[in-house]
Amino acid sequence: MSFPRQQARTQRFTIGVPRSFEISPDGRRIAFLRGRDGVDTATCLWVYDADDGTERVVADPRALGADDENLPPEERARRERLRESGGGIVAYTVDRDFTRAVFALSGRLFCVDLADGGADPRELPATSPVVDPRIDAGGRRIAYVSGGALRVIGADGRGDRVLASPDAENVTWGLADFVAAEEMGRYRGFWWAPDGSAVLAARVDESPVARWYVDDPAAPEQEPTAMRYPAAGTDNPEVRLAVLSADGSDPEPVWVEWDREELPYLATAGWKAGPEGAASVVFTAQSRDQRTLTLFEADPATGRGEAVRTERDGVWVELMPGVPSWTASGELVWIGRENGAGERRVYVGDTPVSPPGVYVRGVVDVDGDRVLYSASPEDGPGDVSLWLAARDGERSGPVEVPGHGCSKGADSGAHSGLRSGRLRGDTLVVQHRSTDFPGVRTLVMRDGESGVHSEYGTIESLAESPDLPELRVETWRAGERRIPCALVLPSWYRGDGQRLPVLMAPYGGPHAQRVLNTRGAFLSAQWYAEQGFAVLIADGRGTPGIGVEWEQAVHLDLATAVLEDQVAALEDAAHRFGFLDTSRVGIHGWSFGGYLAALAVLRRPDVFHAAVAGAPVIDWRLYDTHYTERYLGTPQEQPEAYERSSLLADAAKLERPLMMIHGLSDDNVVFAHTQRMSSALLAAGRRHTVLPLSGVTHSPSDPTVSENLLLLQVEFLKNSLRVEA
Repeated sequence: MSFPRQQARTQRFTIGVPRSFEISPDGRRIAFLRGRDGVDTATCLWVYDADDGTERVVADPRALGADDENLPPEERARRERLRESGGGIVAYTVDRDFTRAVFALSGRLFCVDLADGGADPRELPATSPVVDPRIDAGGRRIAYVSGGALRVIGADGRGDRVLASPDAENVTWGLADFVAAEEMGRYRGFWWAPDGSAVLAARVDESPVARWYVDDPAAPEQEPTAMRYPAAGTDNPEVRLAVLSADGSDPEPVWVEWDREELPYLATAGWKAGPEGAASVVFTAQSRDQRTLTLFEADPATGRGEAVRTERDGVWVELMPGVPSWTASGELVWIGRENGAGERRVYVGDTPVSPPGVYVRGVVDVDGDRVLYSASPEDGPGDVSLWLAARDGERSGPVEVPGHGCSKGADSGAHSGLRSGRLRGDTLVVQHRSTDFPGVRTLVMRDGESGVHSEYGTIESLAESPDLPELRVETWRAGERRIPCALVLPSWYRGDGQRLPVLMAPYGGPHAQRVLNTRGAFLSAQWYAEQGFAVLIADGRGTPGIGVEWEQAVHLDLATAVLEDQVAALEDAAHRFGFLDTSRVGIHGWSFGGYLAALAVLRRPDVFHAAVAGAPVIDWRLYDTHYTERYLGTPQEQPEAYERSSLLADAAKLERPLMMIHGLSDDNVVFAHTQRMSSALLAAGRRHTVLPLSGVTHSPSDPTVSENLLLLQVEFLKNSLRVEA
């Protein structure tokens, strides 16, 4: 089987990898999601027994009659924001004591007993379609969204009723709005109180948001899909918070108040447990210019609150994953910059617990008074480690994991890479990826008497192994700015005077890093290299992993710095590796990478000789508020920034081959970007290629489409750069 087909049918080798872990209070059982093999898209819910290393399926979607084609529109939108391409059980929640789990399948609600030998999952008579069901901590009730209303039903299937229903057109309860899910990392719209007595819920009114239409010309009999899209400089939805009584004892919502004119973006929300069972509402709100982020704490009985902490930055405040959180003793866990300057640090209370000189990426988990966070060493942006910090500072540092052999007694911490995890009690689940070994390793580690986690067991990955030659990659830091770079070469290349054409494969923009110490980051690059290219990947300014100033270098200009760094990386690589043929340089990318690919051939045709731009952002006025305004401000206040970053005015400059690929159903980077660029190129008399994808959203998921896209791209690049077959 060819690599393109294998990569497509395995969803980039992610099917069969365990994910979404929940740990029982005693640490002995771990719930997770995984297919039955490397191509099984019907994801099952499993439970792993840490004592004997066994695992069992507790819910199989096929046995429950799941139909992933029959999904509610709200669920399809939620999965698109999450880039969730799997099927079956894609999300679940468990109660505090790990006795029950709930999940939705094809708009139906299911509950399953997690105890050993528990009964089969049972369907509850909830109002369909069911979206985002969540069980309360006590395991008594389940809240969910249906038809824009927030509802609750007993775990025994009784008492299904409405907590809050839309009171006007374009109003929903309990769902995240578009920019919250797409750009803020907030995919939820309701949160259970710790004692299950109330639900904190978001009311979203999209009436102010402009109505756009996504059409598919391949289905002329269908009406275009209407959507509310808050483009840069236009109105956002109105988002409010309310506390709702879960048992119906108080039918009126308690509105949570804050200055929504000054801080309109609801970034996070939830509850903070207090002494003797009391709890308060906590949330963070951000200003429209994103230079201010404030944490509030409110009384759920009155809705009145006060600011607890405010973070300010003269450029923008980054929304950091995992915060705010609280330790068992009630201290705030936060990521911030001291006085709005310097590097980001993890704080417990007012005390920084992360060491200086590391790049903090986010808080992963908080259990008791221990904080698990992810960070990269100053000299290794391609490595992501887990760090464990205790408030007293006695144990604060990177979590050591077993080495290459994954056996007890192996050299701990010797193998870097990417690590993610989950912590509860004495149990830590660590997922480890590296260039030192294939795939993903999931380790179950327990806290011994010495206070150091050691390997206790493994949860097997069933993902397929790529049908590729051994990875051949070299990484380094290029030029004066020390740009992280990777060069991937064909396995068969032996030099002999043969010069290789260069294919640059960047993302190059905010929130995505390509040069990582993991084999999975270079699989596509290795396949392209086997076709006769030297594939160069560079993470220039604007990408994460280096520091705040590096990220903020794209402020008010998303074009100049990112393009300069791609050119600098190429020049440095050519100096290091004399076999690179810089008279034949192609570039390809998707989303921001597609924008960068088109930018490269338009503004530096002396360097780049062909480009494939997938789902490119062409005109930033057509992209959403929260992302675009973070970097460029509003079009009304910063028109010059939008002109600098737009590609439409460059159409007449095109003199190199350019292929643009775009899904007609893309509701993130809408097809209008490619359509307007094509019209501008046509008006300027510039030859180009457009490949429209019928029925495809921002990320193609159909295996046949995904496979053929790779083949068509490599054929276009070979022809354009005169690469011999």
